[in-house]
Amino acid sequence: MTWLVIVGTGLAVIGLFVLGYCIYAAIAAKRAGLPDPELRERLQRIVGLNMGALLVSVLGLMSVVMGVFLA
Repeated sequence: MTWLVIVGTGLAVIGLFVLGYCIYAAIAAKRAGLPDPELRERLQRIVGLNMGALLVSVLGLMSVVMGVFLA
């Protein structure tokens, strides 16, 4: 089950990188000084991406745990 641990680690790392991007994008959107409706729209897109990144990261961590238990 080594392959499951490797794939899970890759997914978790990808999820963490996307989470880092979401943090950077949210800070950049706040600093841009956009009007409230545009800022709200941009942050809503970032929240969607953030939830997807969390899902990928959680699936990766679950794969790592399953790979360790099955090994």
